[in-house]
This record gives sequence, C-alpha cells and structure tokens, in this order.
Amino acid sequence: MKKTLLLSVIASTMIMAGGDIAPTEPVIGTEGMAEASTWDYTGQGVLYTQTVDSAGNLDLFGSETTYAGWGLQLGATASDLGAGFGAGVEVSGIVASSSAGFYTGGGNTGTTSGGITQAYLTYGVGSTSVKVGRQQLPKGLSPFAFSEGWQVFKNTFDAALVVNTSIPNTTLVYAAVVNANSSLGEYLNEDSFKKINENGDVVHMVTAQNKSLDGLTLTGSYYFAPDYTKDGNDLSVAWGDAKYNGGAFNLAVQGGQIDPGSLGQATTAMGAKVGAKFGDFTAMAAYSSVDKDGMVSMTNFAGVKSPLYTQMVLNNVGHYHDAPGSEFVKVGATAKSLGGTVKAFYGAGTNDSDATKGDYSQLDLMYVTKLSENVKFFAAYVYTDDSAYTAATTTSSRPSANNFLRFWARYNFN
Repeated sequence: MKKTLLLSVIASTMIMAGGDIAPTEPVIGTEGMAEASTWDYTGQGVLYTQTVDSAGNLDLFGSETTYAGWGLQLGATASDLGAGFGAGVEVSGIVASSSAGFYTGGGNTGTTSGGITQAYLTYGVGSTSVKVGRQQLPKGLSPFAFSEGWQVFKNTFDAALVVNTSIPNTTLVYAAVVNANSSLGEYLNEDSFKKINENGDVVHMVTAQNKSLDGLTLTGSYYFAPDYTKDGNDLSVAWGDAKYNGGAFNLAVQGGQIDPGSLGQATTAMGAKVGAKFGDFTAMAAYSSVDKDGMVSMTNFAGVKSPLYTQMVLNNVGHYHDAPGSEFVKVGATAKSLGGTVKAFYGAGTNDSDATKGDYSQLDLMYVTKLSENVKFFAAYVYTDDSAYTAATTTSSRPSANNFLRFWARYNFN
C-alpha cells in the first residue's frame, strides 16, 4: 500500500550541501502550540543535473559521469489537533536517470526510491514541547546528529525530542535518537533507515543554548551512546560553540571531543571564524584543527558533514578538514549581484596522519536566484585538488584534480 502511494512522489539526492542548497532548518519551539487547529500543506518539486570529469572518464559531460533526476516532496502539518496535540507527515521520492554516481558508488543514481520522510506527533504545555516520530533535527541544537543538505531533501531521524524554554533567554533540549536514513543509496526507502547506535539501540543528547547577552549565543551539547562498541563500551561527544554577532562583524569559536571508548584514542578539535558585512557584501575566514592521534573524524552521526566552520559545499573523496591530523583554512565572500546571490569560497589544508597524509584544496563558486515567487535556481562549479588521493591510488585513472558542475531548479508549492 505504501509503495503504491509513493509511486506518485519523486525526489533526488544531493552531493552538495551548505548555503542555500537545502531548505532552511526547522525551528524548534513552543510558540505555535496554542494556534487554532488547521492543516498546513507544503510541497516542492526538483529538477537537477550534475557532472564530474573523473571516475575513469575524463570527459566532463561523459555519459558515465553525468546524470539527471527529478523529484517531489509533499507534507502536511497541524499545529493543534486539540488538547495540545499536533501532527506532521511528509512523503518523498526520487527518480534518477543514470547508473553512475557523482563518484563511484554514490549519488543515489539509477534508482527510484520513496518513503515517509517525516511522521510525528507533537505535544505542548506551558514552555515545554515534545515531538516524537520521524523528523528533522537542526544543526544549531544538535551539531552531531542533524539533518543536512547532502540530499536535495534533508535526511530525517526517528527520535523523541523535548524542548524547554522556561529559563529566560535559554533553550534546553533533550533528544533520544534511534534511526536515520543514509546519505547514499536508496535513501528514501524504509529499509534505508538504520540505527545510528547499532549495538546500544539509542543515542542520548542534551543541549543548552543561552542568549542572555546581546549578540552572543552560547551552545553546549553532550551525546552519550551506550554500548556503542561490540564489547559494550560507550561513546560520548562533548561540543561547545560561542558566536558573537556585532552587526557589521561577527566572530565565533568552537571545540570539543569525541571519545570512542575501546575503539581507540579520543579525537579533539577546535575552530574559529570571523566575518564582516558591508551592505550587500559579506566576507569570512575560518580555521579548524583536528588532533593527529584521534580515532574518528568530527562528523555527523547520520551523514557526511561536519559542524566545523571550515566545511565546504562538497565532500569529494574524503573528510579532509574534519579527519584526525588535519589543519584547514577557509575564506570566502558573498555578494548580491546579477539578480541573485554570488558566493565564492576557497579552502585549503594539510593532513599529517599516516592514513590520509597529503594536501587538499577546493574552490566553490555558486549562484542562486529566484526565477519567480515560487521557483529557485542554483548553479555551482567546484574544483578540487587532492594529493593524498593520488598518492594512495596508484592504479586509478582518476586524476588528483577534478571539476564538478551542479544545477537544480526547485519549485515551492506553498
């Protein structure tokens, strides 16, 4: 029955993330709990294409490295069904035209998949809200288990979420997260939702965020994954973030640790970012460092992106900015021009670990505009250069330098 329903919806995956590539993160709070009972309907349709001059075929528009797809996502939410309860549901699906991925084995191509990507109940009383079921999780309050724009449609989680705002200027969050869908493969099908803690069944998270001082946002998060390893050891993550927005300028610092228990040495990381705004122009610079002796990368539990400020729009063939032993610098600027927004970012770094020793650099050029009230258009060119990949892959015809092109158009039904 479910598969019959979902044949009517289609959506695509996405190999890029960041900026305006994905819909805005959902806001979690209690403000809407007392509104009159109504159903709000949402939807979006997507057309996309992308190509890369690698994967053994050096023609940028070769059939093995170019593909297209289209998709649809439909949703409905009710803020108050009575007695403080609400609900939401969303269905998504994809059709992609090629059997080749953005790089080998990835990209969700040559597949048709569909599923229920959100289905939840909400309850609100006073300054507390509860949300249980399949849902998105925002990066701002859950930096290591968040819905990311790696897909055209954001990935979701089977989770229970509790938010309390009774303390002035403070948001307290608890989440129990069980499953999430993968960033690759047929990520919308029901069987793509996997446990993020395979042995211990659940990951617990607590977050506290305070905005008592004007312009300053302080956020601290702690994750606990019981029995994460096969021998019964736990995994934990502690992460902090401080951001100051002074209007014309802003700065931020971050840092924390992932302790994988018996899997190996804990990984610590830190980052810093400065930015400025001059009318329609913005500029930024960021730095991150991950210690060499760590066992695991500083990466989202259920995806491929990192909370580090140096995250680029595309993860090419590895997590070079967030892997143990890496130091990475990112600079960039945006400008409102040509009827939209032009973005340019450059990142470069080195990795000193034995596993991925080498240099990596990336250039992101992006343009996004609204073609009409309901249609948004995106175009991107990405250039990557990866000496570590070349050194480790002597038999591959894939070059160290690669060019990527990506285009999509999104129609919003709202």
